[in-house]
Amino acid sequence: MTSTRPTGPGGHAGSSARADQLFALQRRERLMDQLRLHGAVRVRDLAQDLSVSELTIRRDIAALAERGLLTRVHGGATLPSALEHEPVRRRRLAMPAFTIGMVVPSLDFYWPHIVSGVRNAAAAHGVNVQLRGSSYDQAEDRRQIVRLTESGQVQGLLLAPNLEGPGMHEMIDWIGKLPVPVVFVERNTPDWTPTPHQLEWVRSDHATGLEMAVRHLHTLGHRNIGLVLSKGSPTSAHLAVGWHRACAELGLPADFLIRESVALDVPGHRRIIGDILEGCRRSRITALIVHSDPDALSVVQYLTEQGIRVPDDLAIVSYDDEVAHLADPAITAVRPPKALVGRTAVEMMLARLLEGSRRPAQRALILPELMIRASSLPAVPPHSVPAPTTRRREPA
Repeated sequence: MTSTRPTGPGGHAGSSARADQLFALQRRERLMDQLRLHGAVRVRDLAQDLSVSELTIRRDIAALAERGLLTRVHGGATLPSALEHEPVRRRRLAMPAFTIGMVVPSLDFYWPHIVSGVRNAAAAHGVNVQLRGSSYDQAEDRRQIVRLTESGQVQGLLLAPNLEGPGMHEMIDWIGKLPVPVVFVERNTPDWTPTPHQLEWVRSDHATGLEMAVRHLHTLGHRNIGLVLSKGSPTSAHLAVGWHRACAELGLPADFLIRESVALDVPGHRRIIGDILEGCRRSRITALIVHSDPDALSVVQYLTEQGIRVPDDLAIVSYDDEVAHLADPAITAVRPPKALVGRTAVEMMLARLLEGSRRPAQRALILPELMIRASSLPAVPPHSVPAPTTRRREPA
């Protein structure tokens, strides 16, 4: 479990050194993206894609291998495995074939990387995966889970059910009584649940991820920071915990917390962003953390239209890192370890299937990474955001 730590706002070595450092970070970020997506990368392919020498890519792989982020192999690199020291051939021959069912609430934003991690890990261990798409609705979750269990083809389930609202405890109790073992993915249960066995889960440590963002901005000199949380997201509750924890430890005000969705497809998003920026001006906010990427891109686009410079007038950090790198300027973002969450879920399930009820239950939190880009690295000391072209009322 590793994270990319902020290196500070830079010194006086010159713009060339800073550009080289940023390019190296972006290059290694791209390398890890390809590794998480495909499970393995080749030096030759990466050198061609990034227009650098193969020697440069080998040095990048060596640096990432020293941090335990990948495993070097001849001609490239693979994702590391907790089981990689066991002979692969013997492990595969000894392991019976399993089929695991998986139910996720979405097949587009956020979840494809998790599914990719599951599929890569399953393929490495000779396991079949039956994927079912659901929605953020408990009734639909139950319908898809029943379809998988009644088929009689799955020996375990990876689930990401809706655990919000008053039906949470009933849902957890029902899942705990299913005829096959369950591992929750990007979900967690209360510390104690009245089920025949304590349910296992693995998820991103979103609270610590948000804390990384706050501490990064604090290191750069920001003392008035705001947070915009996307409404209706299960992740928001964890982010709020990290926000209050970080602000309390650093002695920062935590009252500028807005719960609004401001992506481009949200009706009235421009008015909402205008209200948020007016609040930033009144509270002398110099940096804003936005969940998630579509909302952050919408904010950056509005700031550009208003002549507000990023990051000089207002630094921006996004949470999710799906498309943050596509913005202009590229947005610093906290990246949940989605593919690794998927891999870990498969390994937890396999251990449960192989060892049975004798094995103690596992619950895992995996740290996100902080991907530092131009939107949070000011060339001048931070100062309060100027007023937008049109004054807006302060958000309630």
